[in-house]
Amino acid sequence: MSLGLIIFLILLGLLLFIIEFMLIPGITIAGIGGALCMIAGIILSFTNFGTGTGLAVLGGTALLLVVATVLMLRSGTWKKFMLKTTIDGKVDNIGKEEGKVKPGDRGVTVTRLVPGGKVLVNGEYFEAKSIDILIDPRQEIEVISIEDNKVIVKPISK
Repeated sequence: MSLGLIIFLILLGLLLFIIEFMLIPGITIAGIGGALCMIAGIILSFTNFGTGTGLAVLGGTALLLVVATVLMLRSGTWKKFMLKTTIDGKVDNIGKEEGKVKPGDRGVTVTRLVPGGKVLVNGEYFEAKSIDILIDPRQEIEVISIEDNKVIVKPISK
């Protein structure tokens, strides 16, 4: 075996690691292949050239990995892959200060409340929760309170 094959395996392994790190995140064939190539190169250097050369190749490979990682982290490459948009949405607040719904308002269930579901109160749809019973769809309900962006309701007895 030649030293050229060992250098080729280590550089191929390093290239596959860079591909794994930058393009295909996760543990994929590129990362596993890169690790196998580098391990094969290091083992070949130990078996064919002795302990001294094997340790030199092992140290050089470790140094190459560290340098490549530092260069990847310091370059502006991450900025090309990063999500730059912000999420400015928010949960629909139905608190008492908005005045959309208040205790005592009446409405109708849209879905079955088991115990959570949707209700229609004052012409608007809200997430709702029944106190302790299941309420079927299209049943009349009354708002008891508002907690954590959910309307707490009870069925209206007829």
